Amino acid sequence: METKSPSYIKALLLPNNRRPAGRKVWSIDLELVWLPFFSATNIMGDTAIPHDALGAPLRLAYNADGSVKFSKTGRPITKVAKELSDSIRMVRDNFTAGLVSYADGVIKRKADEYRDLLELAKRAGEPILAKDKASLEQALARQMEEAMAQATAEGKEKVAVTA
Repeated sequence: METKSPSYIKALLLPNNRRPAGRKVWSIDLELVWLPFFSATNIMGDTAIPHDALGAPLRLAYNADGSVKFSKTGRPITKVAKELSDSIRMVRDNFTAGLVSYADGVIKRKADEYRDLLELAKRAGEPILAKDKASLEQALARQMEEAMAQATAEGKEKVAVTA
């Protein structure tokens, strides 16, 4: 029996030329994606995220003593409102579970094709892995030679200074 991938899975694999440029949460733009999505889910009654979390999604982070938290560069640290952060985490977890479930279903329905694909992919990757291994070994050997040359030069320099 031939089965087709659902349209929502195919849609995830299409190129998208839009480039969001705001604060990212789980690598997705907060203002252009998460806020409209959760506002819509509130309207539809699927979520009940408080209005203040939607209206002020970014909050100052505070230390345990109540003082404002700063980064090492001196900038104040912001965090996403807990209600939004928790909801985003739930979407991420459900999304991941959906991907795993989809893959599991394909593996079960098309076990032979899946196994064959993995074997083809493994064979196709072997030359790349072999080249990377050789390149890494050469680079490490070159670094070792340079370190040895530097240590030898420093040793000779110390002998010359003490003499």
